[in-house]
Amino acid sequence: MSATDSMVTLQERMVNLIGQLTMPVSEVALVLQHHIQGLLGSLNEYASSTGASISERVAQPWPIDESRSTNENQSSFDVEKVLKIIDQDRMDILSTLIRVTLVETEMDLVEGILALRAWEQLVRQQLAEATGPGQLFSPLELPDEW
Repeated sequence: MSATDSMVTLQERMVNLIGQLTMPVSEVALVLQHHIQGLLGSLNEYASSTGASISERVAQPWPIDESRSTNENQSSFDVEKVLKIIDQDRMDILSTLIRVTLVETEMDLVEGILALRAWEQLVRQQLAEATGPGQLFSPLELPDEW
């Protein structure tokens, strides 16, 4: 399967599952963070052993539009309370879908990270725009072109 086909397959599956489960932005964020960190760890090991360098676009989260975030309403959220409310089963389903798709499509580490970085940017933007704890559990809003 080509790199483009692999990325499209992952994108379609994630869009469908997140829509079906009406997954909250906080849960999607946690799953993405887990997978990106795991893939980056493997990529860093490879880069260290071969002397290769890793592009900034791969290694770092993509920027978000901070003009859309609500900095004037900065409030603190009790992280422990948030973590008690998340649905671990729903997160496990998304995590499994991502893992299985990456393996099934034989997506390489860089392609996998880049595919997930786009999702991460979308999620981080919505988290930055949250004005209260309730919005952390609002369903992830997917743009029409997504």
